Amino acid sequence: QLQASGGGLVQAGGSLRLSCAASGRTLSSYTMGWFRQAPGKERAFVAAISWSGSSTYYADSVKGRFTISRDGAKVYLQMNSLKPEDTAVYYCAADPVVSRMSTSALEYDYWGQGTQLTVSS
Repeated sequence: QLQASGGGLVQAGGSLRLSCAASGRTLSSYTMGWFRQAPGKERAFVAAISWSGSSTYYADSVKGRFTISRDGAKVYLQMNSLKPEDTAVYYCAADPVVSRMSTSALEYDYWGQGTQLTVSS
């Protein structure tokens, strides 16, 4: 069970950090990803990080503004220079196949419940 937290309401240009933790297990054996879903839209890839933390990958829309990181117990998404179009429910997800960093939600087996980010203009 993954638990995402840290969402909220922030003004455009502001920053926020999301966290994702697992109850009862470590996340160190998984590739971790963040996805987001805006109203009326499909769930979209945001960022992924390898099990070791040595590799990261970002959607073009967040590159240079968002940073994914991890320690043994949690995964984080630092979001800077936020824009109204970043408004969405953000989900963390875990992929047990550590040899890949997929942008497809279908390849992540475990999901958190989501945390809402609203960016006001």
